[in-house]
Formats: sequence, structure tokens, C-alpha cells
Amino acid sequence: MIKNLSKLNYGIFLNIFDTLTDSIYIADHQGNTLWLNKTSENINGSRDQLIGKNVRDLEAAGFFNPSVIRLALEAGQDVSIVQTMKNGYKFLVTGHIIFDPRGEIELVIAHARDITESLRITSQLKEKDFLLKQYSDEIQRLRLNQKNDWTDKNFIGKSPSFLSLLDLVEKVSQVDTNVLITGETGVGKTFIAKRIHKLSKRYDQPFLQINCGSIPESLLESELFGYKKGAFTGANHSGKPGLVKMADKGTLFLDEIGELPLHLQSKILQLIQEKTYIPIGDSKWHSADVRIIAATNRNLEEMIEENKFRADLYYRLNILPLRVPSLMERQEDIYPLSHLFLNKFNHLYQKERFFDKETLDALQMYDWPGNIRQLENLIELLVITAKQEEISIDDFPENLKGMRPSKWNEPNPIEHTLPELVEQLEKTLIQQTYHKHQSTRKTAKSLGITQSSLIRRIQKYQLDLKTDSG
Repeated sequence: MIKNLSKLNYGIFLNIFDTLTDSIYIADHQGNTLWLNKTSENINGSRDQLIGKNVRDLEAAGFFNPSVIRLALEAGQDVSIVQTMKNGYKFLVTGHIIFDPRGEIELVIAHARDITESLRITSQLKEKDFLLKQYSDEIQRLRLNQKNDWTDKNFIGKSPSFLSLLDLVEKVSQVDTNVLITGETGVGKTFIAKRIHKLSKRYDQPFLQINCGSIPESLLESELFGYKKGAFTGANHSGKPGLVKMADKGTLFLDEIGELPLHLQSKILQLIQEKTYIPIGDSKWHSADVRIIAATNRNLEEMIEENKFRADLYYRLNILPLRVPSLMERQEDIYPLSHLFLNKFNHLYQKERFFDKETLDALQMYDWPGNIRQLENLIELLVITAKQEEISIDDFPENLKGMRPSKWNEPNPIEHTLPELVEQLEKTLIQQTYHKHQSTRKTAKSLGITQSSLIRRIQKYQLDLKTDSG
């Protein structure tokens, strides 16, 4: 009955689905109906009416409103909604995406549970409030997910650390408190900040961002707070509004907050506490209703001890801390992220590249010191420079071939003496820990040895690591 499934002898599963009181509806990657169970027939119509028909056409004909399969295909991920059928019954419906081994969408399964009676036993007021909130939240998420914006689509993954982060992001977005996002370089802190804004009540207001480490200190204050006409030589004759004013009622994202000079830290603190600021050259206080989201890959607590960061500002920002896990902490997500970026750059450069198995294994096993940004950059390079449509290890850049994952280089214990195995393990631990911390001092502390002892080992094994004083 289902051509794509019959060769795998799925008949017994279809019989099981037919015994369920929940509705099961299966479509292919284009939305064409493949099969539905008996419960779904009772809700939607007979199999003869529906099999072979596209869900978009069935939605237009009023069989379901809206089609969760269509929404899931457009979003590229699982979607849950409250769906109204043609008989007026309401169902909680989830569209589950099923991927093939290459990471392409193969099937979408819609699972529906009747909630009509549950809604009916509540008061009319509670029902309206429930539906309004359900639809409002879903519309907001659909608007976010349906945008042709690859920054939003980076939010895929099933690892526990990633799912925990997404849950926390959703909770944080519902309140208006300041947020501090921490994590290694390249983990996606900017994506998190944008996600919080787009899921918040400020979603239709400005989201402005500034990298505190990329702008000269002499210009940073004017960029943030603006200046009055004639404030200094060379200033715009009409003055200039700063990002704080332009972000009024919206969100201001301060990336690399650890690079903010101390005298500007006090002004950000004033903005957070009193919602007021003074532009350069002005003598009057201005007000701005701005939510502050800050991000850093530095240890602000250490900077406080070194008198490089204000403790009062840190505690004001750190009310809702969010730590973004490194890619090595969410290895289960490397596979879907790799295919996400492959599809992105195939579309961008009009290619039809695909990975061979060895390449996928290599991507999965590598330690990714540059995190998601490094993975994305590598796949873009591979899509552009691969010699054939099938991407292989031979297409990797030379510098990455020289940084093969430790699992590729694991020695066979039978062929090595114990001292040789110990040395190999020591070299691997030093390399992996250094790639994580990018500092000999922090690497030594993490390994439980002195910095001088670490440097001697680096020199002994002739490791290509920067032996700086930090």
C-alpha cells in the first residue's frame, strides 16, 4: 500500500497503527498522502479519497485546517498545533519529520489526539484563553521558523544539552529580565540572543547588536549613546542617535561584553538600573526602555578579581545566565547540523554535493575547537571546492588533515609497549585540552599539572601549539 515501505515489510506496523484510537496519517517528502489508519479515516475521509492526494490540496478543500504536515515540511522540523477537522472536532496534532540516511526528508507522520471533550469540559472563558494563547504562540513560532533565515534554522538537534538549552531559552524569552549568554567562540551565542528576542513580547520591536571588542574605545561610547550636535570636532552637524535610543522598546545585544571599557560599564549599569543615559555633549538625561542581552566567551568572575569588570554590572546581567554548550558536548547534533549546512550551501551555490560515509564519520569524530562556526565554514569550503559531487576525505583542507580526530589515530595496544601507549594518550589529552582552552595556563590547570611541566611536554612531543604565557 505504501510503495516506499512495502519492500521493508512494514505491513505488521500498519496493522498495529490500525488498532490505535489516535489518528496516524503518513505523507511523503512532497506532502503526498501515502497511508492513514482507520481512526484517521473516521476523521478525515476514506483512504480511497485521500491516498495519492497532496495535503495542500486537501487543506484547500477543507479536510483539515491547517495541515500540520505542510507546516512541518515548510519548517523542516517537528511541529505541534491544535487542528480543527471538517467535522468541527479539535485535535492536538504533531507532524513528525522522518529523515533518510542522507539527512533528506523522507516522510512526515501526523499523529493526532482528540482534545474536543477536554476543551468542552472547561469554561468558555478558559477555552478561549487557551486557544488564543495556543494560536498566538504557534503563529509566532511559525513566523519565526518559516522565514528564509538560516540563523533560525541553526536551532536543530536532539542532544540533551541542546534540548535543555532550548527549553531555557523559551522560558527566558517570556520574561523581560537581562540575560548573560556564555560559551566558547563559535557556539552560536548570537543565534541564542536573536531567538530570545523573536520569541519575546518585544519581537516586533528593534533588535540591535554591537560587538564591544570590534569597535575602537574612542568610538564605542558614541555608537552606544549617541552625541549632541557639536559635541566634538568632526561630529555630524545634526548629532547622532546611539544604538540605545534606536533600540528603545526593543532589545540591545552587547556581544563580547568582557571587552567593554570600565568607564562604559558604569554607563551600561546606569541604563540597566534606571533606564536612563546621557549622550555625549548633552547635559540632560534621556530615557530608553531597552532589554539588555549580553554575551561573552571570557570568564567574567576572573575579570572581576583582576579589577577588569565591575561586579555590580556582572550581577545585574547574570540574573538569567545561559551557557551554550560546545559542539563536543552535543555530538549527537553534528550529523543533522552537517546536513543542514550542506543543504544551505548546495542551495546557495547551486550544487548537489553529498557526503560519503568516511566523511560523515570524520565530521562526527572531530573535536571542533571552533564549534558550529568552524563546522559551517568547513562545509561551505567543501561544497565549493570538492572535486566531485560526492565529498570525500581527500577534499578536506591540508590543515584539517593534519588535525585528524584522536579516534583515527588510536594505536593498536597489541603493537605498542605500555610507555608508548601512555605517551600517545598524554599527547592526545594535551592537544584536546589545549584546543578547548587556547591557553597553556588554563590547559595546565585543567590537566592538574604546572604550566612549565605542560610546556616541557609540548616541546618533548613537538606539538604544534602556541606556548604563550597565558
